[in-house]
Amino acid sequence: MSVADKPFVRTSILAAEPPPPGERGAVAWIRRNLLATPKDIILTILAVALIAWAVPQLVNWLFIQAVWSGPDRTFCATTIQGGIQPDGWSGACWAFVSAKYDQFIFGRYPLDERWRPAIVGILFIVLLVPMLIPSAPRKGLNAILLFAVLPVIAFWLLHGGFGLEVVDTPLWGGLMVTLVLSFVGIAVSLPCGILLALGRRSKMPVIRMLCVTFIEVIRGVPLITVLFMASVMLPLFLPTGWNVDKLLRALIGVSIFTSAYMAEVIRGGLQAIPKGQFEGADSLGLGYWQKTRLIIMPQAIKLVIPSIVNTFIGTFKDTSLVTIIGMFDLLGIVKLNFSDANWASAVTPITGLIFAGFIFWLFCFGMSRYSGFMERHLDTGHKR
Repeated sequence: MSVADKPFVRTSILAAEPPPPGERGAVAWIRRNLLATPKDIILTILAVALIAWAVPQLVNWLFIQAVWSGPDRTFCATTIQGGIQPDGWSGACWAFVSAKYDQFIFGRYPLDERWRPAIVGILFIVLLVPMLIPSAPRKGLNAILLFAVLPVIAFWLLHGGFGLEVVDTPLWGGLMVTLVLSFVGIAVSLPCGILLALGRRSKMPVIRMLCVTFIEVIRGVPLITVLFMASVMLPLFLPTGWNVDKLLRALIGVSIFTSAYMAEVIRGGLQAIPKGQFEGADSLGLGYWQKTRLIIMPQAIKLVIPSIVNTFIGTFKDTSLVTIIGMFDLLGIVKLNFSDANWASAVTPITGLIFAGFIFWLFCFGMSRYSGFMERHLDTGHKR
């Protein structure tokens, strides 16, 4: 029998052929995905009608009729003494965001000292960008500078001392606190999660029991409870006269909470590694740590990149819960400024929340897109 007569070969050849010209392009895609059945046609028409009705109004409210500058709430108030404003304006109050922008970024950090967090942000970007580029050289040196040297310099610049004015952490706030909490939580949770995952799979009963207990206890309570314990209960167990900074308590709470979730993500990747990989490493005479570092862990992490980034995104958003212990991240400082009588109006809160939501979305979307990039870059045959 010739190759052309074999049914499975003929099927594969036909499947590889491109579709006819009439079934390609945007029109064909719309026909297949939006107009394939009567139900799809009805849903598509309803969706298009909803978009046509909502988008112009949103654009009008957010941009066209919005107020972009002004010294106080009179420029953003929708009513004046019970009556509608002469121009009938009712758009977003971006003047509020413009007036409070510095507080949204730095919180109550002293005005004359805000150059210090600005320098920390620049150093963070300068070190992070090469770390995210796969082809950038000297990754080891870059990692040491980013995860070991930068935190020391950042603490000195942000807190002060040794020639700089001391700025207590209660004055920190805004996006600065959100980035500090999320960066520390992410940087600590990944290595700790790896160790916890390996400990949970360990053959030593004591190590396995301790890791399982830690993971299940932390994962069994909400983050708000962990923050409450770190802020209120932790000082009760310290010797008299000892005091732990409130920001440090929040960092510890976020880090251990994220580490517990990261441990389960890594464990899922380890369980997905075929048994032959372990046997192959053993046949080469590799020790436990050599096998884990060189063969098992790189494959496990690659398989669970989406879940790892999903945990990072959740950590970034969960930083808003530090409000319960008296700290004000980006969302907290935005909500705090709603009480400013100079900007009290009907549209001020929704405008501030839209601004905060956009900032959170921008960072989360960036992490998501980079996750997709790394998946494509590291794809070596697992993609289906």
